[in-house]
Amino acid sequence: MKIRHYLNDLPPDLASSGSVAIDTEAMGLKGGRDRLCVVQLSFGDGVCHLVQMQKKSPSPSSNLKALLSNPSVEKIFHFARFDVGILYRHFGVLCKPIYCTKIASRLARTYTDRHGLKELCRDLIRVELSKVEQTSDWGADTLSNDQKRYAAMDVLYLHGLRKKLDEMLVREDRMLMAQGCFSFLPTRVLLDTAGWEDDIFAH
Repeated sequence: MKIRHYLNDLPPDLASSGSVAIDTEAMGLKGGRDRLCVVQLSFGDGVCHLVQMQKKSPSPSSNLKALLSNPSVEKIFHFARFDVGILYRHFGVLCKPIYCTKIASRLARTYTDRHGLKELCRDLIRVELSKVEQTSDWGADTLSNDQKRYAAMDVLYLHGLRKKLDEMLVREDRMLMAQGCFSFLPTRVLLDTAGWEDDIFAH
């Protein structure tokens, strides 16, 4: 595992095509209340690019915003609804195209109700994740090595999970539904941001 730590932005021209796994860490899980603290990314090469968003020294983060808005780069998330939402509120950029391993799991793995990242890693790729640092202070000026390792683990396996889930979606003839859900996610985020967090499709 390699972790490259940056403050506020990525280096230029990190990627212009392909796919990138993305996760975020925030002060909490309320998108309109809690600030974005960390954005971690991996291009499937075993390297985590960790961007720490400094509250005291904010920057335009132009390189990161360019990557997030690049339509040639697919963004892989686990529970994209939260991450895409907080990235949109922080940067004003609506990520697309999107792949969400949680949605893919819900459609493909109907034999279980356990669709968390920890369960997916254990069941599909035989990797045990530790969630000890999940509720630590991500807004601290200095991140601990344990926090950095935790953040890295949340993106380093998403490419592998996506491959396994795609195989299951194809096998169960559910890939078209999955793609439709992924395409709708930016609209779902806009609905959340505008205050429609409930299910508008319900009776």
